[in-house]
Amino acid sequence: MLNNLRAALLIPDIRKRVLFVLGAFALFVFMIHVQIPDVNQAAWNQLLQGGAFYNLLGFLSGGALQKLSVIAMGITPYINASIIMQLMTVVLPQLEELAKKGGDEGRKKIGRYTRWLTIVLGTAQAFFMANLMHQRGVFVDNSIWFELYAVVAMVAGTLFLMWLGEQITDKGIGNGVSLIIFIGIVLRYPQYVAQTYTSTTKGGESIANLLIYVAIALLVIVSIVFLYQGQRRIPVQQARRVVGRKMFAGRSTYIPLRLNNAGVISIIFAISLLLLPQQALSWFSRGGVVTHNFMGAVSNWVTLNFSPNSWLYNLVYFILVVVFTFFYSAVVLNTKDIADNLKKSGSFIPGIRPGQPTVDYINRILIRITTAAAIYLGLLAVLPGMLQRGLSVTTFYLGSTSLLIVVGVALDTITQIEARLAMRDYRGFIKR
Repeated sequence: MLNNLRAALLIPDIRKRVLFVLGAFALFVFMIHVQIPDVNQAAWNQLLQGGAFYNLLGFLSGGALQKLSVIAMGITPYINASIIMQLMTVVLPQLEELAKKGGDEGRKKIGRYTRWLTIVLGTAQAFFMANLMHQRGVFVDNSIWFELYAVVAMVAGTLFLMWLGEQITDKGIGNGVSLIIFIGIVLRYPQYVAQTYTSTTKGGESIANLLIYVAIALLVIVSIVFLYQGQRRIPVQQARRVVGRKMFAGRSTYIPLRLNNAGVISIIFAISLLLLPQQALSWFSRGGVVTHNFMGAVSNWVTLNFSPNSWLYNLVYFILVVVFTFFYSAVVLNTKDIADNLKKSGSFIPGIRPGQPTVDYINRILIRITTAAAIYLGLLAVLPGMLQRGLSVTTFYLGSTSLLIVVGVALDTITQIEARLAMRDYRGFIKR
C-alpha cells in the first residue's frame, strides 16, 4: 500500500488528484471553524450534553455541530436523500425504468432529484434545530429573523458540502461524500488520543485495560477488512459461440457476491431509529420543553430503561442491525436481474437450469452469506460500547459506524489508486 501511495505521488495526473483531495480536506476543516454568529455557546453545549443523537451527528461532522458552524448538519441530509432515492428506485417503476434504461441522462435526473430532496430534508432538519435553539435560548438575538438566518446558513453549509463532495469525485480520487465523512471522523481521533493520554498520566485510565482495548480494536479492524474484501464467487460457464465457420469454446468466469452488501447503511439505520425517538422524547422530560404530562412520563421511562448501557437497548440494536442488513442487501442486489442477464448472454451456472432455478440458487447463497454478515454487523454494533464499559475506558471511543466507514473508505480509495496505476501500465507497479 505504501509503495502504491509513493508511486501515485510520482505520476503528475494522480498527484494532482491527490493534492486536490487534500485541499478539499483543508477547506472542510476551515469551514468547521466558520461559526454562526451571536450564539450562546454555553447554552448550546448544555443542550448537546443530553442528546446522544446530536453527539453522533457531531462525531460524523468532525465537531462542526459542537462548534455550531455553518456546516453543523454535515453531509447527513444528502446521505439520507441518497438512501431514500435508492429505496424509491426499487419501489417506483418509473424511477426503476429511469435508472436501468435511462443511461447517463437517467442518472443525471436521479441525481437532480436527490439534490432537491437534500434541500427539503436539510431545510426540515435545520428548521427543527433552529426552533429548538430558539426555545432553549441559544441565540443571543432571539428574533424570528435570526432563526430564519440560521436555517438558511445551515442549509447552505450542507449544500456546500454536497458540492464539495461532487468536486472530489470528479477531480480527485474516491467517492467525495464518503471522503468528507471519513475526514470528519478522523478529525475527532486526535482529540480522543489527547484526552486518553491526559487521563492516563493522571491515573484516570488503566494502562493494561487500555492496551487490551486497543489490541481488540485492531483485531476488529482486521475482521472489517476481511468482511469488505470477502466474496462468494459463483462459477459461471459461457456457452460455445459460432462466429462464421469457427466455433469458440465458452469461457469460465464467476459472479462475485460480497459478504457485506449493506455496508454501513444497516448500522446507520438502526442507530438513527434508536436515537432519534429518544432525542425527541427527551424534550418532554424534566428540564425539557414540556413536563409532567404523559409524554414526559414516557420519556423518563425510556431514559431509565432504554439507555445505551442497558441490555434491552443492545438487544434491540442488534435485532435492528440484522433486519436492516437483510433488507438493504435485498434492495441493492436483484437476483432476478442477475439471472436474466446470464440468460441473455448465453451463460449459465454449471448444474443449474437458467431462469427461476438460477434465481433460487443465488437467493440461497445470498441468504447464507447475508446471515453471516448480519450477525457479524450486529455484534460489531454492540461490541464497542460493551467493551468500553467492561474495561472502564472512558476517554477513547471506537464506534462501529466510524470503524466501518473509515476502513471501507480507505480500502475503496486505495483500490482506486491501484486501478489508476494499472491503467498507466507503469512498469514496476504492476505485479506480474
